[in-house]
Amino acid sequence: MGLDRRGFMKTLGIAGVTLAVGKKLHAKPKEEKEVEFYGMLYDSARCVGCQSCEVACAEAHELPLSTDELLAGTNRETHDKRRTVINAYSTSKGEVYRKTQCFHCNEPACAAACLTQAMHKTHEGAVIWRGDKCMGCRYCMVSCPFDIPKFEYHSANPKIEKCDMCYERQLEGKMPVCVESCPAEALVFGTRRELIKEARKRIHENPEMYYDHIYGEHEAGGTGFLQLSPVPFEELGLNVKIQKSSYPELSKGFLYSVPTIFVLWPAVLLGIHEATKNNKAKEEENE
Repeated sequence: MGLDRRGFMKTLGIAGVTLAVGKKLHAKPKEEKEVEFYGMLYDSARCVGCQSCEVACAEAHELPLSTDELLAGTNRETHDKRRTVINAYSTSKGEVYRKTQCFHCNEPACAAACLTQAMHKTHEGAVIWRGDKCMGCRYCMVSCPFDIPKFEYHSANPKIEKCDMCYERQLEGKMPVCVESCPAEALVFGTRRELIKEARKRIHENPEMYYDHIYGEHEAGGTGFLQLSPVPFEELGLNVKIQKSSYPELSKGFLYSVPTIFVLWPAVLLGIHEATKNNKAKEEENE
């Protein structure tokens, strides 16, 4: 449904007030109960590269099934038709596999960059995309330090595609399908606190089996998708230079110092487009 001029100006006014008052408008009510984030622990030392997680994900989200042969040195990427992939790497300890998907950051850069809150960090921990709020600016794609959100360029009704940690299943009390389908138990679902505790336990009990680091515990301010590895993470193609503080921290000063119009400009253009389209449709109906 298109916006009329009155509706657009009202929306624009609310957005301006939001930016003007900053944190106070979004302050959490004191009586609201804190909810601990849920996440996943991926153990590449246990992964056998069967790709069951890819198959389950594709079937659950009605995506094309394309489990290519795993060849070390061949980088298979996520895209608008594939939310997660397993890749093989030649390492100092032989062939090791790694799962690629959304990291579900504690303070996601994609959500901070989204002007309409289409990209949203849920109370449960999953970062989801809400199509009814998206204006198609793709700022989420540019801002993600892990290059995860993907745009459907060849669709008449494009979406942003990425792992949502099976959020709808979580609301029903179920685990993500990739965790449920893993025969090697390389994936564990639980609260982030429990997962970090389990990861540390594995490293402590089997120091010869694991590289002493939990990827995602501190990277980018902490993530909901945590990883263990038998080798240093750079051997698995992960960016080990990711900053420890969250990426939205870098933009807070900018957002509250620049003129509001620069931050609102994409929303202004979208509103003008929708209002114009709506008025044109009314004129055609009256002819």
